[in-house]
Amino acid sequence: MKLLRIFFTLILLCFFTAAYAKDTAAEKDYRLDYVNINWWKNYNDENLVNLMMSAYNNNQDLKIATIKSRQADQAVKEAFANELPNLRFNGNLGRELTAADTRFGDVLIPDYSQTRFLLPLTMTYEIDIWGENRLKTRSIEKQRDIIKQNERASYINITGEIASNYFNLVKLDKLIKNQERLVEIQKKIAAMEEKKYKNGLCSTVEVLIEKQALTVFEEELNDYKNKQDTVLNQLIVLLGDRNIKEIARSSYEYLAVPEIPESISAGAIGNRPDLVKAEDYIKKIGYDVKTARRDFLPKFVLYGQAGFNAYNNLSHLFDSHTFLSNFGILPSIDLFTGGAKMAHLRFNKLEYEKASEIYEKVLLTSIQELNDSLNTAKTSKNNYGKSLDRLNLEKEKYGLSEKKLNIGAKSQLDHLKEEENLILSERAEISNKINCLISTINLYKAVGGVDYNNLPAENEEQI
Repeated sequence: MKLLRIFFTLILLCFFTAAYAKDTAAEKDYRLDYVNINWWKNYNDENLVNLMMSAYNNNQDLKIATIKSRQADQAVKEAFANELPNLRFNGNLGRELTAADTRFGDVLIPDYSQTRFLLPLTMTYEIDIWGENRLKTRSIEKQRDIIKQNERASYINITGEIASNYFNLVKLDKLIKNQERLVEIQKKIAAMEEKKYKNGLCSTVEVLIEKQALTVFEEELNDYKNKQDTVLNQLIVLLGDRNIKEIARSSYEYLAVPEIPESISAGAIGNRPDLVKAEDYIKKIGYDVKTARRDFLPKFVLYGQAGFNAYNNLSHLFDSHTFLSNFGILPSIDLFTGGAKMAHLRFNKLEYEKASEIYEKVLLTSIQELNDSLNTAKTSKNNYGKSLDRLNLEKEKYGLSEKKLNIGAKSQLDHLKEEENLILSERAEISNKINCLISTINLYKAVGGVDYNNLPAENEEQI
C-alpha cells in the first residue's frame, strides 16, 4: 500500500505541475506595438494611419509572420511538456495458449489456455538531474524569440513599404497636376510661336523646338500616369485587400516632415530586429552546447504502474486481489555511440563560433545602415530646403514678370515661359520633399522601428 500511495502521489504531481506550468504563449497581442501607430502620426496624415491599420488587419505576409510566431509559442509549450511526467493508459486483452507442460519447481502444470485482462495506468518521468531537458526548452524559447523578431521585422518593413508607396502616390498626384499645367502652357507657347512664324517674326527652328518640348512634356505626363497606376497596384497588394479599388489620400501640401536629428546614439541599433535575433541566436546555441555536454551523463527514468489484472473472468477485474502495481528507477548511460555525441558537441561549438561572427557582421552592418540612413536623411532635408529657396526665388521672378506683363514691358510668350520655369521648380521641390519623407522612413527602420527623436539619452558614441 505504501508503494501505491507513492504512485498516486506522483500522478497528482503530474496534474498539479501541468496546471501551474508557466504559460509561454501569452494571449496578449503585441502586433499593434509592432505597427507603431504613434510614429506614423508624425506625418500629419490620417489616411496614412488608416492604411497602416488596414494592413495590420489584412496583409497576408503579416498574417503569415504572426502564424509562425504562434506556432513557435506552441513549440515552446510542447518542449516544456517534455519536462513533465508522462501518464498514459496501456490496456491489454490477450489469450494465452500453451501446448507443452509448464513446470514451476516441483509443480507441473499441463497445457492450458486462459484469457488475461490488464488495465494499468503507466507513469514515466525522466529525472532532470543535470538540467538537460530544461536547457532544451530554453533553446526552443530562444528560437521562439528569434521568430518573433522576424515577425517584428516584417511589420517594420511592410509598414515602411506602405508609407513609401503612399508618399510616392501623393507625389505623383501632384506631379500629374503640374505636368498637365505644363502641357497646357506649352501648347499655348507652341501656338504663339506658330503665329510668330506666320507673321515672319521667328524661324521654323524656333517653332519646331517648342513643338518638340510639347511632346516631351506629354511623354512625361504619360510616364507619371503609368507610374501612378503601378504604385497604386503595389499599394493595394501591400494592404492585402483585393476589394480595394481606390485609396484615399491627402493633398501633398498637408504632409509634414518629421524632425531629423543631427546625431543619434550608437546604442539606437539595439532595437533592430536583426541585431536582437543575432544575440538570441548566440544564447540559443549556448544552450545547445550545454545540452550536448550533458548528454554524456547518465539518465534516470522514474517509472510506475498501477491497475487491475485478471484472468479468464472479466467480472473479477476490479476485485481487490486483482490490483497490480510496480515502481522503480531505470538508470541508463550510452557506453558507445560511434562518436556521434562527440561529433554533435563539436558541431554545436563550431555553430557557436559562427553565431559570434554573424553577430559581429550584423553589428557592423547595423551601424553602417544607421550612418547611411542618417546622412541620407540630413542630405535630403538640406536638398529640400534648397529647393524651397529656389522655388521662392522663382515665385519672386514670376511676380516681377507678371508686373512687367501688366505694364506692357514683357510679352505674353515670355511670361508663359516664366510660368513654366516656376512649375519646373515646383516639380523639383515636390520630389525633394517626398525624398525627405522617405529618408525618414529609412531612418526609422534603421533604428529598429522606433521614434528616433524619443530615444533615451546614452553616454555612448554619437553617430
